[in-house]
Amino acid sequence: MVRLPPAKLILWCLLALPAAAILIRYSAGEHPAELVPATGEWSARLIIVALMLTPLARLFPGKPVIRWLLRHRRSFGVAAFAYAVLHLLFYGLDMESVANMVAELPAPAIGTAWLAFLCLVPPTLASSDAAMRTLGRWWKTIQRFAYPAAILTLIHWLLVHDGKTEALLHFAPLAVLQLLRIARNFTPKPFQRKIA
Repeated sequence: MVRLPPAKLILWCLLALPAAAILIRYSAGEHPAELVPATGEWSARLIIVALMLTPLARLFPGKPVIRWLLRHRRSFGVAAFAYAVLHLLFYGLDMESVANMVAELPAPAIGTAWLAFLCLVPPTLASSDAAMRTLGRWWKTIQRFAYPAAILTLIHWLLVHDGKTEALLHFAPLAVLQLLRIARNFTPKPFQRKIA
């Protein structure tokens, strides 16, 4: 049995709260179609949080809260995948058969969702400490699959909803932070004279 440190256990309890609320709604008789958006949105939010942490840590070095969140970034990524699985489960229940799901696959709104899901699989499988040790330098490369997953998730969200504002507002902070991170990488560092 895996024992989680108290702080990590509290974090996982918090991450599980929306899922618990969604499952309660389903057990109360709510139709799966009404739960598909909520599960997808929570998956997207957690991908966004996971990807925001590195640029935040670089912009605000030494902040204890950000450092703590960065140490637990993998938890956010795994939780994002768990909500994506829940999203897929309710979508499958709504579609009622695999044949119906396959029939929808060529639609851009659905195809992007499947591609985003597939992009999340490698980083999730490689999220353990053992996988990190085994993969070595390849571990970071696999974790970068989260970036195309985020882009595909945004496209999927824009295509499946009539209102685009909500999706753009969710992803705007991540876009701004990534642009600042890129700009900082290309900004020349001030010259420092070496003292002999």
